[in-house]
Amino acid sequence: MRRHLVDTRPLGIPAYRRLWFGQAVSHVGLAVTVVAVSKQVWDLTHSSFWVGMLGLANLIPLVVFGLWGGAVADAVDRRKLLMVGSVVAWLGTVLLFLQALLGLNNVAIVLLAVAVSGGGFAVTSSTRGALIPRLVGPELVPSANALNSLVYSIGAVGGPMVGGVVLAYSGFTAAYALDALLFAASLYAAWRLPSLPPVGLVTRPGARAVWEGLRYIATSKVLLMSFVVDIIAMVFALPRALYPELADVRFGGSEIALGWLNSGMAIGSVLGALFSGWVTRVRKQGLALVFTIAVWGLAVAAAGLSQALWLVVAFMAVGGAADVISSVWRQSILQLHAPDEMRGRMQGVFMVVVAGGPRLGDLRAGATATAFGLTGAWVGGGLACALAVLLVGLAVPAFRNYRPEPQGRN
Repeated sequence: MRRHLVDTRPLGIPAYRRLWFGQAVSHVGLAVTVVAVSKQVWDLTHSSFWVGMLGLANLIPLVVFGLWGGAVADAVDRRKLLMVGSVVAWLGTVLLFLQALLGLNNVAIVLLAVAVSGGGFAVTSSTRGALIPRLVGPELVPSANALNSLVYSIGAVGGPMVGGVVLAYSGFTAAYALDALLFAASLYAAWRLPSLPPVGLVTRPGARAVWEGLRYIATSKVLLMSFVVDIIAMVFALPRALYPELADVRFGGSEIALGWLNSGMAIGSVLGALFSGWVTRVRKQGLALVFTIAVWGLAVAAAGLSQALWLVVAFMAVGGAADVISSVWRQSILQLHAPDEMRGRMQGVFMVVVAGGPRLGDLRAGATATAFGLTGAWVGGGLACALAVLLVGLAVPAFRNYRPEPQGRN
């Protein structure tokens, strides 16, 4: 049984343990805000298109500050940069709280607050991913990534459920206040990190440094394809922007149902991460990634066809388990193929894809729901994902046959 359970050895390292615990607490608050902000925009507009626009409000700062933040992370003390990014993300949450407290009911202000928070999140995500190998060492990188996925998934399960209850009984102001309060755990963890100055060749942050990172990725078919298949998964299949409409149309507008919908994927992610011990022993990771993402797409399609809430949640849980397994492989491939002086930029691109892909997925879901209806957007996206990832992923031999070689390049 221990061979199949998540490897907890990285938690024996104090700096990593604090960082992990800080994420565990703050991700609950983040998930509460995800539920609250989509519900607030839906209540103000009754349009899945505008809910999908939350994805665009996140995407622009994610791209700009993700790439820039990754370049800066290769040139400065990563602890200090993580602190700065965390404060900016927290200020975005405070702005959401203030607009709800004052009853402004303005979609533009909500989108602005989401954009500010997204910029801070972009910087912290790329920086945190770059410093993990320095904290735990190459041997424990896959295990640390599995633990990171687990803690995020636990927050994504508990957060939406808490968010649904808070919205039902206390409203938007209380939901955003809770997120701002819980974020303190992440700020404390960043503050307690040891100094992490740059090592190796230091490149001045800027457009040239970003270009060097992009060129590095372009020279590796394995790295490039790991990004491509993730973009396919999130852009084609993610139905998150459709949750408020589904809750309204099929489940009477229940906030509790909305909480369950937002928790479905995360429930599967928790189970997938808990039993991830076998993941590090898979050798043909490229082929495994392709089929795992195909399972994700098919699970999403099945959820879209389901009429019972428990069945929708069950199929989304299957998809969440597939997603978390694929994320461990993708992150480990990237971290172990890049030297430390390039890891910030690699993580910047990774974050843009991982965090930006879902935002494009939100935009896609909202736009296609407007054109083809709720079921067409949901089910069609899942089927398109499964077909596209099989066609594209299996067509590249270097990726299809990839086996991990730590610190090497393919």
